[in-house]
Amino acid sequence: MPKTFSSRPTQDRVKQAIFSSLGSRVPASRVLDLYAGTGSLGIEALSRGAAAACFVEKDRTHAAMILENLNYCRLKGEVITRSVEMFLQSDTHPLYDIILADPPYTKGPHNLSNDPVIVALRNWIHPEGLLVWEHDHRNRWEPSPHWTLLKTADYGESSVSYLRPHAETSD
Repeated sequence: MPKTFSSRPTQDRVKQAIFSSLGSRVPASRVLDLYAGTGSLGIEALSRGAAAACFVEKDRTHAAMILENLNYCRLKGEVITRSVEMFLQSDTHPLYDIILADPPYTKGPHNLSNDPVIVALRNWIHPEGLLVWEHDHRNRWEPSPHWTLLKTADYGESSVSYLRPHAETSD
């Protein structure tokens, strides 16, 4: 990895814990890797049998590295060089079975439930899908009309939360 690379990749032990938790959900799944950095989460999903992976990374150097990593691993995936916020403005898109997100951390106490990206992701996931969100251990989740928090696991300064979308309700 170049010395100027400024990504904060997911620690190997955290990545292994995530995929251990996902288990049999990964094979044949459609995966969305947001704030992809090196692409390690989406590439891990593909190597464990995911049917497709889309990587969203705004930094062109990082996006090029994802393509290199995919080629090196002889895997195929779609790499989109755009900010997550711009990407989520698309009107037409597939639904994903697993959404993996490792955004830049908001340090200190912060309510993640109202994050605009998290709210928007409700429209990008299958009803039985799973959102895996890595965040600062001091961030918190409050009840949300969009998501059910299944669990949060702490790994030092990092935490990983697993969320399922609420069922659609008609008003």
